Amino acid sequence: MAYQQRKIPFAGAIDSNPETKPFFEGCAAGVLKIPHCNKCGKTHWYPRGVCPHCMSQDLAWKDASGKGTIYSFSVMKRAEVPYCIAYVTLAEGTTMLTNIVDCDLDTVRIGQSVALRFVPTEGGPPMPMFTPA
Repeated sequence: MAYQQRKIPFAGAIDSNPETKPFFEGCAAGVLKIPHCNKCGKTHWYPRGVCPHCMSQDLAWKDASGKGTIYSFSVMKRAEVPYCIAYVTLAEGTTMLTNIVDCDLDTVRIGQSVALRFVPTEGGPPMPMFTPA
């Protein structure tokens, strides 16, 4: 199936939540930032005020490499514009829910290497998605 770009709506506000503000600021600058715990040294996704691994509140934001591997995916073929939603395990160790873009959706596979790509949204910063590497 040939790839079509679908429109990505943005309904949030960049500065409305202090726990996610660094993520959205990074997106606006073209950098994927992920939360990193200074106590246990692990990264995690989704952004929150407490490390899910050790419950520490000593968190910082770290630039991600932009490399990952598809852990699981589903192709939505019945949508007006078909798309692929996937869990991607980042090189930093955490897994995030995202979209796979800029490819033939029939070629997406578990274990496939992917690279970061920022996709424009309607009314907000570009969002991090991935394309086969």
